[in-house]
Amino acid sequence: MIRFVGRRVLELAIVFVGVTFIIYVMVFTLPGDPIAALGRDRPLPEAVQAQLRAQYHLDEPVWLQYLRYVGGLFAGDLGTGFDGRPVGDRMAARWPVTITLALTAWAIEVVIGVLLGLVTGLRNGGLLDRTVLVGTILATSIPVFVLGVTAQLVFGLQLGWFPIAGTSAGWPSAYLLPAIVIALFGLASVTRLMRGSVVDTMRSDFVRTLTAKGMPRRNIVGVHVMRNSVAPVLTFLAIDLGYLLGGTVVIEAIFNLPGIGALLFDAIKTHEGPTVVGVATALILIFLATSVLVDLVNSLLDPRIRHE
Repeated sequence: MIRFVGRRVLELAIVFVGVTFIIYVMVFTLPGDPIAALGRDRPLPEAVQAQLRAQYHLDEPVWLQYLRYVGGLFAGDLGTGFDGRPVGDRMAARWPVTITLALTAWAIEVVIGVLLGLVTGLRNGGLLDRTVLVGTILATSIPVFVLGVTAQLVFGLQLGWFPIAGTSAGWPSAYLLPAIVIALFGLASVTRLMRGSVVDTMRSDFVRTLTAKGMPRRNIVGVHVMRNSVAPVLTFLAIDLGYLLGGTVVIEAIFNLPGIGALLFDAIKTHEGPTVVGVATALILIFLATSVLVDLVNSLLDPRIRHE
């Protein structure tokens, strides 16, 4: 078990270094001078620009800048923005919105996705099964920004069921509509995964044996089928939670939610390189940590995974 954990941590460390280095190089080698752009309509004096470049080490080779950045990460420093504020402090004020949105979307996926998958799996080939299958295909085919704008127009402006932007209405009103939009893709995946798992389990020999012995169907489904069908779904849901925490950029921009995604979006627009890299690093760490936890849980449930 220790060797398995060590191997996975080493693999993810290599992935982390590779991905963050690529992001860092892409951000800080883009055309344009972010320091010169700080002055907007009033150009900064050359002496001030040179001082700022030295302060943020932008006059050094990019590989040396990256090493300095990684060294700061070990001290818990995600960098400092061009406005002088630590990136970590700016993120701390935004996390509650993103976490609330992600957990709301995740709860929708868990409850509705598992329930739909179970019902359609038990009614394999029926009208409900085919209808839900078509719905899941449509949900995964439409881009999220199209769904977001359409939902905002129909359910926010025309019907007036939900606020169209901001968080002033609080939870759940301000979060429910964007959470539904961002949850649709994961919801479709959970439904199809659960359905397929239920169909396979219902065809198993042990289910036929329990049926032949006269066990009530609700006991077979509620205990044995659910227990054997939910394992792959739980794996997907755990990984998807990490994705939801980092994949809210478009939705937060559409619904004007002041979360981590909106912070990243604004930083990209204003060429705020340190903020872009810091936020991206935090999101990568969350996703990798989630992956490690999923692997650990799976290895405990199925010891064969440790030897693969």
